[in-house]
Amino acid sequence: MLQLVFLIPIIAGIAVFFLPVKIGRLAFIATALFHLFVTALEWFHVTEPLHSKYFSNTPEGMLVLAIMSFLFLFISIYTVFYMAEVEMTKEPIFNGSMLLFLGAMSMVAIADHIIMLWVAIEATTLMSAPLIFVHRSKASLEATWKYVLICSVGIALALLGCFFIIFSMETSDLHVPISFSSLNGVAAQLNHVWLKAGFIFIVIGYGTKMGLAPMHTWLPDAHSEAPSPASALLSGALLNCAFLGVYRCHQLMFNAGLGDYSSNVLIAFGLASMLVSAVFILNQTDYKRMLAYSSIENMGIIAVGIGIGGLAAFGAMLHMIHHSLVKSSLFLSAGNILLGYGTKSIDKTRGMLRLFPKTGITFFAGFAGISGFPPFGLFVSELLIILGAIKAGRYVVITIFIFSLILIFAGASRLVLQMVFSEPENDDKLVPERWTRALPPIILLLTSLALVIWLPDSLYQTIQNAISSIGGTVNG
Repeated sequence: MLQLVFLIPIIAGIAVFFLPVKIGRLAFIATALFHLFVTALEWFHVTEPLHSKYFSNTPEGMLVLAIMSFLFLFISIYTVFYMAEVEMTKEPIFNGSMLLFLGAMSMVAIADHIIMLWVAIEATTLMSAPLIFVHRSKASLEATWKYVLICSVGIALALLGCFFIIFSMETSDLHVPISFSSLNGVAAQLNHVWLKAGFIFIVIGYGTKMGLAPMHTWLPDAHSEAPSPASALLSGALLNCAFLGVYRCHQLMFNAGLGDYSSNVLIAFGLASMLVSAVFILNQTDYKRMLAYSSIENMGIIAVGIGIGGLAAFGAMLHMIHHSLVKSSLFLSAGNILLGYGTKSIDKTRGMLRLFPKTGITFFAGFAGISGFPPFGLFVSELLIILGAIKAGRYVVITIFIFSLILIFAGASRLVLQMVFSEPENDDKLVPERWTRALPPIILLLTSLALVIWLPDSLYQTIQNAISSIGGTVNG
């Protein structure tokens, strides 16, 4: 049953390429609803647990799948109304590619075989590239080429890492399936030298797709040039899928007794990502690129939290959830801004609160949320990571962590305040503000707020089960 989460979107995506636009839109939203339905059935254990040679419903995989499915439903609703405003001639290609992208990411979430996971992550690159190039401009061509080239190099290094992990099994004369569930059972017997080498290549390879510095250079261009619904999916779902590949290998390292080694690697890359974001976000002139650098920062935060472990690991998983919700909301709001002003320039985007009040409020609330202000969930997750670091005695790490957060907020706040509260240069509106496009980002923000007030037991337990394999716990 669970395999339907990637089979149906792939089949529907191919069909949408050839369907009339209006029927294609219905199929697009219907597939999103069906995907969420199947995910909910598996989440609440209505179906039998899946344990096959290639796929498995692990807690961390189900968490990523649930986030992705929930986001895609609201992004698909937004997309239908967004596309009607931009009058895109290639809409069937865009909608079909979005569904194929969903199918590839869903395969990542349930892949257990080490090579199947690699194939699925590589498929996400191929399926999402047309989404970046859909406007067919010089800038979008350059961004697409950069995305495909850099991510392909990264994924090639990840494949080498996979081979090293397999070789760590072969040199130990072990004969088990090359799935994460099987390898975790014999992790202590794996060759540590090859396992360490494999992990480094995995982090560099999948970290490229995750947006970790210094392999992040594709991300600002791709997020800036892709249509806003695609940017929301890239940032809110794709980065989580790449993180999942890194996390599964970190679990393997932990079970092999090499948790300290992999933790230090993750912390180093995480802090580097935060510092790079802090430097580059200061003088951004494009609000979508600003949001892209924020995504690099938040992937760094997640890497640091997982690397520290304990209470910080719980905070990192919460951070992944809330970042996906808030950042997707921000990119959808950015789509409304682009339709209204016709530009991505921060200097030319003024007086949003007066000209587009719903979008202005949503965008500012999203900025407050992504900056870690209460009552949004990223305040809680960052606080847990800080407390976890203090309990672990990681004082240098937490000093750099807090310094980066302050610097990023100082840089981004100046830009966002200018966009939202300054006086508009004129009252021209290219496209009027509509509730159909304002509501999806509002719902995503409200969901983040709701999860702060009430974290369902099933979600809490899933997070606990996901981090228990690396020694993570809410009790620190």
